[in-house]
Amino acid sequence: MKRISIVLLGVTFFLAAHSALAATNHDFEALVAEALVNNPEIAASREKWQMLVAKSQRAGTLDDPMLMLKIQNGMIKDPFNFKMDDTTAKVIGISQMLPFAGKRGLLRSAAEQEAKAVEWEHAERKVELRRMVLDAWAQLALVNNSLRLVTENIALLDSLNRLAETGYSTGMVRQNDVLRSQLERSRMEDMRIALVQRQKSLAAMFAALLHRPIDTPPPTVSAKIVPVAQTAAELEDLAFASRPELFARNARLEQAQSSEDLARRESYPDFTLSFEYMQRDAFSGDPESMGEDMYSAGVSFNLPVQRQSRRAMVAEAQAQGKMAAAEIEQLRHEIRRGISDSLARLSASAAMADLYTNGMIPQAEFATEALLSSYEVGKGDLMGVLDSRMQLFSVRQRYYEFIAENQMQRAELEALVGARIK
Repeated sequence: MKRISIVLLGVTFFLAAHSALAATNHDFEALVAEALVNNPEIAASREKWQMLVAKSQRAGTLDDPMLMLKIQNGMIKDPFNFKMDDTTAKVIGISQMLPFAGKRGLLRSAAEQEAKAVEWEHAERKVELRRMVLDAWAQLALVNNSLRLVTENIALLDSLNRLAETGYSTGMVRQNDVLRSQLERSRMEDMRIALVQRQKSLAAMFAALLHRPIDTPPPTVSAKIVPVAQTAAELEDLAFASRPELFARNARLEQAQSSEDLARRESYPDFTLSFEYMQRDAFSGDPESMGEDMYSAGVSFNLPVQRQSRRAMVAEAQAQGKMAAAEIEQLRHEIRRGISDSLARLSASAAMADLYTNGMIPQAEFATEALLSSYEVGKGDLMGVLDSRMQLFSVRQRYYEFIAENQMQRAELEALVGARIK
């Protein structure tokens, strides 16, 4: 009867674990959408992008014109008498600085490319946030499954301890075997406490990612292996067409090219156009003076003689462009290598999970039941039953680890590609 209770308890817990894998009570995509809306880092990234968009809109605009008001050639002894000298005039003028042709467009282009780069970096942060949510999802599923296994094992070890104590009272079980069984029970309790703490930590992580109150209960999650239908070549093409970080670095390269062109244009002068109108009163010392009004117009420009500083500006922009081009090539290399590595890891974890599902777990269950049957008829010892029970626990635990590893690796692959994969 005790044997039947032990077997039924194990089957019940294992079926509950598998049903949890099949059912998803929380919509993962809904959690990702909530994180994208509420996460403060995403909000800060979005505002940085909007800031640079506004900055780019004023880049390359002309400076405000300068208005000038003055009294020209006024007399010190009578400052407001404008008739004492025929050169005295009241002057109003206006001037406008005009950059050399092409400079304004290049300034605007560089600012727009910087804003575009930050926009793509904002999209990259969204991709990374999705990976973090999926990673936490897989870890929480692993902890939940492990906690179920530990709870099952504790209940089964309690049954074995009762059998051991009964056997010890009749002289059929050694004291060392009883103590060993109790020690394994204590180890399971230690693991259960650690898993409960890990579960709380993951709940806090979810609350932080979704910007919920810190005491919000964790979502109900499940994990299962979903095969990747795309080949490495298809994933590479998808990554090169979708990865936001790649577009961000291309925008940085275009920004550097605009900055280099602008640095070269700095060897040409900027111009300032000016116009002044001078109003003169009739000169009191000359009856024939009519006080004719006058004007002046002119153009001034800087002399770009500081060649060394301008050459340094060009060299700086060229180095920035080479760095951006090298970073693009490096990222493309990392994408190729990462896709190959991720596919290999996904294939290995899926194969191992299948091996454990169809081979090692059933074999370990059969071995445990056989040893328990032998023990009940006096042909085995308690330690053999205990060791087989702990082996079964380890096999089931490893199975769930492979599932979590597969799901986390899939999240890594999606972040590497920058898009959802089939």
